[in-house]
Amino acid sequence: MTDLVSGEHDCKILICFSDTGGGHRSAAWAISRAIEELKREHKDQAHVTVMTEDVVKDSGIINRALVYVYNFFLAHCQSWMKYYYNFIEWLQPDRSAIAYRLSSAYIKRLLLRARPCVIVSVHPMVNHHLARALAECNLRERTKLIVVVTDPNGSIWSGWACPGADLTIAPNDLARERLIALGLDQRRIRTIGMPVDPEFVRPPVVDRQQCLEGLGLDPNKLTILLGAGAEGGGHIVHIYRALQAVRRPAQVIALCGQNDKLKKLIEQESNQMRMPTVVLHYSDVISDLMNASDLLITKAGGLTAFEAIARRLPMALIMLSEPMPQESGTVRMLIDAKLAQPIRRPEDIVSIVETLEVSQYRKNEPLPEEHSLNRVDAVYQIAATILSSCPVPRPEEAAPSPN
Repeated sequence: MTDLVSGEHDCKILICFSDTGGGHRSAAWAISRAIEELKREHKDQAHVTVMTEDVVKDSGIINRALVYVYNFFLAHCQSWMKYYYNFIEWLQPDRSAIAYRLSSAYIKRLLLRARPCVIVSVHPMVNHHLARALAECNLRERTKLIVVVTDPNGSIWSGWACPGADLTIAPNDLARERLIALGLDQRRIRTIGMPVDPEFVRPPVVDRQQCLEGLGLDPNKLTILLGAGAEGGGHIVHIYRALQAVRRPAQVIALCGQNDKLKKLIEQESNQMRMPTVVLHYSDVISDLMNASDLLITKAGGLTAFEAIARRLPMALIMLSEPMPQESGTVRMLIDAKLAQPIRRPEDIVSIVETLEVSQYRKNEPLPEEHSLNRVDAVYQIAATILSSCPVPRPEEAAPSPN
């Protein structure tokens, strides 16, 4: 995180996120990196400073409890997520006067200390509190609030629709229509795309052969990337066991997130598998792993799905339990676009792997235009839109000459 204290004439961009799963943090980092890249290309934006802050975790006991419950369900009881979703939509803590009273002191301190020119929210739980705190701190005239929606479907959280935001960036037409249905002024919505990290758009740092050989795997063998998400949840143990029935020569890279028990369990299971397996907690080279893999097994998290799309990586979506409500539309969209296949029973993965067509030209294959599925580089336009809200310093505000 960038220090909140910077130069007197800096324009500060404050990106607010929450660690509910890994997608929101990924979105914050992606936007931050894209802004830094654009700054290097445009010297007149050198005065811009980017900061990131986990405002949900630090904004009060209620929000911390909701984050804990969300991540617990994500790791251990994904079938309960629909109840959590319905509970939040009924309770609406992001618009609750009590919740705001408990978190407002922290939010106001943050805003008055940082005094950002632009606040970017990539999480639906913080938008309304930020808008209200900006008004109460008399910062509305100098600070723009931009919401970047990270759920690319029509079943997004209602908290994404914040009337107090100056601009809401929608990932596609589905999310835009939902925002309008929730009462948002369509003149304050721009449809751009998903904030996929630039590293997924650029060529890989390490090619397939180096990546797999570095893990002790065979670059010539079909490679399955089995992802459990940041919290290490889902039904990947059942799916991994089902892979035992695959006759096609293949190998697995299993990502277990922060779940130590899951990692140990997959390691134990791998001793019984004839399929070579590398088990990892998490990896900071996901883009290289996706480039080196032939199939991604995952739940339909919006950021993960679009990262895979950017790498033209076929997906098998875990649907052993009902998808989380905010991801159900993403499932339908990816399957309809033939970018993914569903896993409704563990044994479904066998036929998916056996019939998978591996193309050495996949990186050049065109993507569907529908629902902005081809806008994998949208983070740069998102970053440019945010930068356009930063005031250009007047000549008298420029840093004095050393002479």
